[in-house]
Amino acid sequence: MKRKNAKKRGITLPKHLEHLNRYTAGIDIGSRSHFVAVPEGTDEKPVREFSTFTGDLERLADWLIACGVTTVAMESTGVYWIPVFELLEARGLEVKLVNARHVKNVPGRKSDVLDCQWLQQLHTYGLLQGAFRPADEVCTLRAYVRQRSTLVRSAASYIQRMQKALAQMNLQLHHAVTDITGTTGMRIIKAILGGERNPDTLASMRDPRCRNSQATLARALKGTYRPEHLFSLQQAVELYQFYQTKIADCDRQILDQLTSFDESPADVPPPTVGDALLRMSGVDLTCIDGIDTTTALKVLAEIGTDMSRWKSSKHFASWLGLSPGTKVSGGKVLSSATKPVANKAAQALRMAAFTLFNSKSALGAYLRRQRARLGAPKAITATAHKLARLIYAMLTHGRAYVDAGQEYYEERYRSRVIQNLKRKAQELGYELVTMQKTATA
Repeated sequence: MKRKNAKKRGITLPKHLEHLNRYTAGIDIGSRSHFVAVPEGTDEKPVREFSTFTGDLERLADWLIACGVTTVAMESTGVYWIPVFELLEARGLEVKLVNARHVKNVPGRKSDVLDCQWLQQLHTYGLLQGAFRPADEVCTLRAYVRQRSTLVRSAASYIQRMQKALAQMNLQLHHAVTDITGTTGMRIIKAILGGERNPDTLASMRDPRCRNSQATLARALKGTYRPEHLFSLQQAVELYQFYQTKIADCDRQILDQLTSFDESPADVPPPTVGDALLRMSGVDLTCIDGIDTTTALKVLAEIGTDMSRWKSSKHFASWLGLSPGTKVSGGKVLSSATKPVANKAAQALRMAAFTLFNSKSALGAYLRRQRARLGAPKAITATAHKLARLIYAMLTHGRAYVDAGQEYYEERYRSRVIQNLKRKAQELGYELVTMQKTATA
């Protein structure tokens, strides 16, 4: 019989309750000031406020180093975190950028001081995961590529303004040519701004490759030339050409940045962006159906070439937001929708998948099969998921992609269906027999 006053055994804390990071700091990012919290006992005033000026940020870094802080956690608030992140990282501190939705404080206790203390407490116990941020040279390339995308969107808005001005004058140029900024369209628009009003003369500027005839163009170019609409058209054309010039400047800057990734600078610099991407990654991503040079540039500018940041292709697809979600309660699947993420690489892959509807490749056949089964939106996401896994495999193992073709995919799908039918027939006590084709007289 055990004695009632037996000595209690010692209880050890589980690992998730042990202090993993003793010298941590939490920063609540703001537009005017940042609130910083350090562990109790490292300073008489463990919570301080610093302004966003560069000198104050340097004092912040000096104070953290004086307190013995080795790792810092901060929220990704707008773009205000970038100067702090870069300065602290340059000082040798480990900086983790965390999602604001993952560090929500207890409701009813919301303040800047409490937020930075809550960040510091969570980071002390190792409960925060840092967001993905590529290497510094990849970040520079990413900034150039994103700037180019912004310029392209701005230029596209002025194409719409050009089309609006033409429609207000009842010039149906967009119905006669495929692209009003093409060879024929710009030639005619510049002639109109130069004072030409004769529809036949304008239609004679048609490029021989234009689909519509000269007579059709002449009918479309008969309208009312009002001065206010001509003024709007002229300004839209000038701004469109201005943005095209800036896009060309951005392309040259991107090519120069891609050249810095080449490990053999003595060689001849790559003449095109496609050649530079091949040297940077070691594989040709444009071999994958649906991925062109622009898409490959956007993806590599967002993720870089170091795929060791993700454990597997499944982790990579999940980070992109292309994997099915898991929302199960009581053994019932409530939802399997993908998580909402603002990932530019995933957007580029979805656009690449959208172009495969008429492709005769294996990926095109897969997209059409999934569209018939799931619908177009989910089929595009599933195909983008497959593209992401192909890119991960190519960058990880350095192997080229070889398209098996539509026929190979259809044959594999047919064999899988037959195997499933045979299994089901055997479970029900039947046997699946191949029908013999009878010769016709």
